[in-house]
Amino acid sequence: MPRKPIHPPTRGSELADAVRQSKSPAIARAAAILRLLGKSDTPLGLQAIARELGLVPSTCLYVLRALVAEEFVAFDPDTKRYTLEAGVLTLARQWLRRNQFTDLAQPALDSISQRFDVTMLGVHIVGLDHIIVVAVSQSGNNFQLSAQIGSRFPALISATGRCIAAFGDHSPGELETRFRTLRWDDPPSFSEWQAQVGQTRSQGFAVDAGNYISGVTVVAAPVWKTRGQLSHALVAIGIGSALRQGGLPALQDALLSSARSLSNQLCGDV
Repeated sequence: MPRKPIHPPTRGSELADAVRQSKSPAIARAAAILRLLGKSDTPLGLQAIARELGLVPSTCLYVLRALVAEEFVAFDPDTKRYTLEAGVLTLARQWLRRNQFTDLAQPALDSISQRFDVTMLGVHIVGLDHIIVVAVSQSGNNFQLSAQIGSRFPALISATGRCIAAFGDHSPGELETRFRTLRWDDPPSFSEWQAQVGQTRSQGFAVDAGNYISGVTVVAAPVWKTRGQLSHALVAIGIGSALRQGGLPALQDALLSSARSLSNQLCGDV
């Protein structure tokens, strides 16, 4: 089956918007360049990077040279193109060393993935800005989705977004503003989505039954790292018809049980 990302990848125009709106433009430019190079399958030249991010080429070159000097970006003098350098691994390694969630979540992801033939993700929640995939488990059978560690997606999209809205302290106006920017295969109205958020709050997990990707069901359960602050989620993705026939309630129970167990391990009962 063709692989499809569970959320649309961040577009260069969105990175450019983040740079324009940032109160620290130098940092935002460097971060945007790193993210753009990180999601590119091939090295990129100066003009391509500047055009994609809406930067003046001379400004872009200045930032690129600084990133090369810090060994976060590599420059090929023959092709005049840039790629990520190994220096970014130093930052990632330090984060991974202190990231309890990934180590604790992986066995649960593997177990549920194999039991229910679904793709499992562990995601880190960054407020209302985005979520980041930090753990993945593929069943290896009939259905897989292309989602890699480090992938970033809009925070409020799909089932995970309903969890963020249900268990976060966000105003309706703020949620609606973010909701209007989301792209779905079969978009719910904001009032329908609010009702689903309410249901998520009462049952403890969220379900996206084909809204985000037609024919695909996504189930998400929240995980807390500290009391009162939603930090992660466990996410199961599979073909909707297969899940309904194969025991969707059992999958929901397994996901919720694992999420609660993880929360207890990370911060005690919530």
